[in-house]
Amino acid sequence: MRLLIMGPQGVGKGTQAALLSKHYGIPAISTGDIFRYNLKNKTELGKQVQEFIDRGALVPDELTNKIVKDRLAMDDAKDGWILDGYPRNAAQVSALDTMLEELGTPLNHVVALEAARSILLERMQKRAVEEGRSDDTPEVIAKRLETYEKETSPLLDVYESRGQLVVVDGVGDIESINQRIIQSLN
Repeated sequence: MRLLIMGPQGVGKGTQAALLSKHYGIPAISTGDIFRYNLKNKTELGKQVQEFIDRGALVPDELTNKIVKDRLAMDDAKDGWILDGYPRNAAQVSALDTMLEELGTPLNHVVALEAARSILLERMQKRAVEEGRSDDTPEVIAKRLETYEKETSPLLDVYESRGQLVVVDGVGDIESINQRIIQSLN
């Protein structure tokens, strides 16, 4: 199973990707987690992305594409994966299509989680307090949601036209949302 999990920031993509990873026995791959790990450990990659993340800007496509391609080629991803946080724009969709063709690993489904903006804001403000994330300030949150609506949300139409899109309500308790996702994939 090869899945993309998409939706605005705060909708629960990471939480659901982790649960789906356990359910299907495949890795959940989050570009955000990869970036945060490198930031925390002050790696060369971390130094390159620090300024982008702190101001709520997206990491340049070329750098993100390379990281994703390298990760999808790892042994633990050969039987499937869940990709969270990528693609975020039309150029990344094209890059992902090329990667998957080169790897001989077609995409099965795209799960789009949805929730009202007020719920997203509430969740992200709570996450900022609990996790101390520098990328969850009110200004950065607003910019990220705006960027999602402008650049990433239109990608759902691409996947819908390919017959790969599954839209799931991202509101409710975590287990109920997870069950809705699994049922929609069967």
